[in-house]
Amino acid sequence: MKNGDDAMSAAARPIAGSSVRAVAWRRRSARRALTFYAFLSPWLVGFALLTALPLAVALLMSFTDYDGFNLDRVGFVGLENYTRALADPDAQHALQRTLILMVTVVPIGVGVQLALALLLDQRLRFSGLLRTIFYLPHVIPVVGGAWVWKLFTDPNGGLLNAIIGIFSPDTYIRWLVEYPTVVLSVFVIWAAAGGGMVIFLAGLQGIPTEYREAAMIDGASPWQVTRFVTLPLLSPVIFFQVVVGVIATLQILQQPILLTPGITGISPGTVPPRDNYVFVGHAYNAIFVNHLFGYGAALLWILFALVLLLTLVLFRTSGRWVFYGVQQ
Repeated sequence: MKNGDDAMSAAARPIAGSSVRAVAWRRRSARRALTFYAFLSPWLVGFALLTALPLAVALLMSFTDYDGFNLDRVGFVGLENYTRALADPDAQHALQRTLILMVTVVPIGVGVQLALALLLDQRLRFSGLLRTIFYLPHVIPVVGGAWVWKLFTDPNGGLLNAIIGIFSPDTYIRWLVEYPTVVLSVFVIWAAAGGGMVIFLAGLQGIPTEYREAAMIDGASPWQVTRFVTLPLLSPVIFFQVVVGVIATLQILQQPILLTPGITGISPGTVPPRDNYVFVGHAYNAIFVNHLFGYGAALLWILFALVLLLTLVLFRTSGRWVFYGVQQ
């Protein structure tokens, strides 16, 4: 009988040992999960309080007549703010000017960034200095950049009119009044060129040199190497820059206001020239000048829907021209 009890105890030891190990493993996993969420909690709290909650409040606000002062008697108006936004001539004009700016700035801007990257990817003297010079506009604050361009395009003694005056004396062009969209477009392209150039340079340096060398051995010209080897392999970076450019251009606000003639800063009530009256600027005026918080929130949610739609269209069509190196 004693031998039987010893045999049963010996058989139970592995089971007890495995149970202890399972409990210890579960405790260790729980500690790891707790540590993970503890490190993640600052971001989660910040996201909940500074992003998710304001978005939810803005969405609810877009269905009300809240004006910033009537919190005690705020009323639900349904889709009235949205229908008003779609029928508002100023909103339609602002959206049209924003889309024109996007169609102009994004392709030209991406082209300039790519051209600079292709140029500086070559073995040039002072390439490091040139990269620094081209990147500087990207780190200049937008207010400082706007001041530079206002001085550059000033009709009285501005450098641009002075250069044109060499070939056409007595030139007096009020660029910020007569060609505000041209100045705004060039300013936005100039300010973003350096950042995009760095991203494209990173993409170019990630392309194996063997591909280009093999094409040149087969008799391809430098243009053919760029057209049929470099650009297809760089197409994911181009796609990324196009998406980022579309989103950023649709949300533009400070630049049109800062380039307004006679304005030294951003203040409520500042209205840029009619050609530079963009959609976010219209929402800004609705909220901070006219105190139509519900209407302004509806405008911004319409903009969000437009950004989402254009982004989905870009992703949907990317399979026709973006090469990822694997069969999709």
